[in-house]
Amino acid sequence: MVLGALSIHDFAGDAAVAARWTQSVLDDDAREFLAGLQPSARRDGAELFHGSARDPVWEYVLDEETAWWTLQGTTEPLVLVGHSHVPLAIGLAGEALKGGVAPDGTLIDLDAGRQLLNPGSIGQPRDGDPRAAYLMLETGRTAGFHRVEYPIDRTQAEMRTRGLPEALAARLAAGL
Repeated sequence: MVLGALSIHDFAGDAAVAARWTQSVLDDDAREFLAGLQPSARRDGAELFHGSARDPVWEYVLDEETAWWTLQGTTEPLVLVGHSHVPLAIGLAGEALKGGVAPDGTLIDLDAGRQLLNPGSIGQPRDGDPRAAYLMLETGRTAGFHRVEYPIDRTQAEMRTRGLPEALAARLAAGL
């Protein structure tokens, strides 16, 4: 949206305000970087989607049904998704799905069948844990989910100084 590929009208309320603000402050290097990104990709035994395999832009993978369809629509042993800001680890062994929200310290054996993973979010986790979430991959071996504290109060103060919606600043402390 900040590059004009999606309409601002696809975003509601606070999200639209934040998107307009981002448009106004994004520098040329950042615009160039974003312009080079795609909503899906394939790399070294993994398929990557901003959303899901069915809808790489908009669909959230938050339940077993959506995870199932994303795994059915892909062929690589590792599928990485984002968009929802919720760290997930859902494995497929045969026809059975296993897993769900992946808390800090979760370690996944990548040799144990196909895996759908979402690292969560550095900037706005939405699983009730306000710490920044990330995923460390040792390709072909393990995936580890991690959390790290960051200065939420400073981030909130900066958001307020810049006139971003209070609701977006407040939700950071709750991880929602």
